[in-house]
Amino acid sequence: MMRGLLYIIVLLIITSCSYSSTQPKILDEAQRLMQSDPSAALSKLNDVDVSEFGDSATMARWALLYSEAMVANRISAPTDTIVDIAVDYYRRHNLADDFQKASRLKALIKSHGETDVLATALYLQKEKEFYLYKERAKRKQFIFISIIILLIAAGSIVWMRQQIKLKSLQNEALMAEASRLKIQIDVSRDDLGRLETKLHGLLENRFSLIDSLCQTYYESSGTKREQKAIIDKVISEIESVRADSFYEMEQAVNDCRDNLLVKVRDTYSDMTDDDYQLLVYLACGLSTRTICLLLGESVGIVYKRKSRLKFRLKSKVAPSFPDIMDVF
Repeated sequence: MMRGLLYIIVLLIITSCSYSSTQPKILDEAQRLMQSDPSAALSKLNDVDVSEFGDSATMARWALLYSEAMVANRISAPTDTIVDIAVDYYRRHNLADDFQKASRLKALIKSHGETDVLATALYLQKEKEFYLYKERAKRKQFIFISIIILLIAAGSIVWMRQQIKLKSLQNEALMAEASRLKIQIDVSRDDLGRLETKLHGLLENRFSLIDSLCQTYYESSGTKREQKAIIDKVISEIESVRADSFYEMEQAVNDCRDNLLVKVRDTYSDMTDDDYQLLVYLACGLSTRTICLLLGESVGIVYKRKSRLKFRLKSKVAPSFPDIMDVF
């Protein structure tokens, strides 16, 4: 649509230029003949089709020359229509010299000269052509304004379409962001569900352990076997944790601490199994004495192992995952 309107404008401009390209030459010739042969100058001016003029400046120049030729040929004009064209134009455009010349010709064109039937008929013909020019100028102005309005409307439509497209892209981006957030929320819900299940399991195990110890104490209370029975029960539970609960502890750490142990394994691939076991116990928040019992080592050895492990993790893992140092 925009391209079609542009073609129309270019066509109008080319057409206007083709109409007006020969007119200045004829006016120049008539002006040259004005002094030597005013009759030939008037004849040339009568040969011009005034209705085809392309602009008001050319029309004013023609009117001024035509009035001058009539005065030079001592022909009286039946009306002031043609000379008024020049007078009005040069007054509006503040062209003092041409305005004064047109005003003098207006005073002379009806008072000095004879009436000629043929000249009067030609004058009235030019007057009619002038009115046709005015109608054509109005149509051109209407067409030009219409084209401007169409261009503005087309520009507005294009702008609105661009805005709608931009809004659509923004909405799509927002929908994509909302979808991503929904996925994250669903993942978080799954993680929370696993954590909830894990916590329930831990609480159940903790309560089972408490219940078992209390049952042992109740059954052995007041007897010589009390101390030995409780010790045996605690040792049994420690062995159970050492043998059967390591995987559960490892899984609980990964679930609760954003797969911390998995990241350590990926970053520190040559980590020994003993160091990894110690790391799991540390990540579970177990005390040094508890770790000693689970590993079957003295407190001093466990402290040394913790120190060495801390140094290795600080140099190999901490640059990528600083949270690893929180386990110590």
